[in-house]
Formats: sequence, structure tokens, C-alpha cells
Amino acid sequence: MAEAYELIRSRRKTLALQVKADGSLLVRAPLHLPERQIREFVASHARWIQSHRARISEQAARLEALEPLTAEELRALRERAAQIIPQRVKYFAPLVGVSYGPVTIRCQKTRWGSCSSRGALSFNCLLMLAPMEVLDSVVVHELCHRLEPNHSQRFYEHVLRVCPDYRERHRWLKEHGRELLR
Repeated sequence: MAEAYELIRSRRKTLALQVKADGSLLVRAPLHLPERQIREFVASHARWIQSHRARISEQAARLEALEPLTAEELRALRERAAQIIPQRVKYFAPLVGVSYGPVTIRCQKTRWGSCSSRGALSFNCLLMLAPMEVLDSVVVHELCHRLEPNHSQRFYEHVLRVCPDYRERHRWLKEHGRELLR
């Protein structure tokens, strides 16, 4: 039986698969690629699709088992973040070679950090639940936006110069971030 999927065609040159949070499959394909080739591509990646669905299912089970943080716990996290994160920003800014504006701490549902065009930095207090090296990688990421306000190759060159194992730390956040954002 053929795998069901949502298809998005665009002016891209390659095929790409994405298993969404609900387990559904999204395929991105070039505009004029024959449907037969798309079906063959999906079929050839059946094991990859199943392994990603299994991981999503495991994550969902872990999330259901977690208790949400209380208002008091969130307040304590914010206070701790307000002490630690500005210190980390102060430490990494000279290493990145940038200045920065005010640092704010929020409890956000989808973002770990942000950097405004004027250099104001904002960080999610839930980063305090992650390993310190993961928090540091988010700090470096946002500070590097002072050099490159995008996610270009040059941006990542700056990030990797200061944080050579950034990709490993970022992977941890991708794998465990939903648990923290619960």
C-alpha cells in the first residue's frame, strides 16, 4: 500500500521529506517532477519515515508523563535565568566580537531566544532546564545575529567559530526542546 503524504511543489531542485509532529508525512518536490518519482522516493525512505514516527511517538509519550510546571516553579526559573543568562551574554559577547542591548527573560512557548535589529536580546527562562552548554549555544546563536541577521552560511561560520560543537548542542535542543516547552 502506498504511503499517504501531503505534497508541496516549489522551485526547489531536490526532494525532501518531513514527518510532522502528528506523524503525517510532508513531501517537498520540484515543480515538474513526475508523481511516479515522488512515490518511488517516498517508498525508498520507508525505514527512515518509520524511525522518525517512532521517535515522535516516544516523545509524545514522555510529554504526556510530564507534569506541567507550577507558577511558583516558573517564577523561580525566571529569577535564576535573570541571574545566569546575562552573565553568559556578557562572557560570550567579546568572543563573538559584538555589543548588545538590554537582555530580557521571558517564558515563551516556541522560541528559545531572539535578537532585535537594535541588539536587544530575549531568552526563554525554560533554557534553565537544559544543560548549560545548550544554553550557551543559544546565547552564542543570538549574539551572532548581531553580525548576520539571518541564518546564512556566514552566520553559522560565526557561530561555529565560538561554539564548535554547536550542531550537537542544537540537536539536543531539537530532541528534548518539546519536553522543556511543555
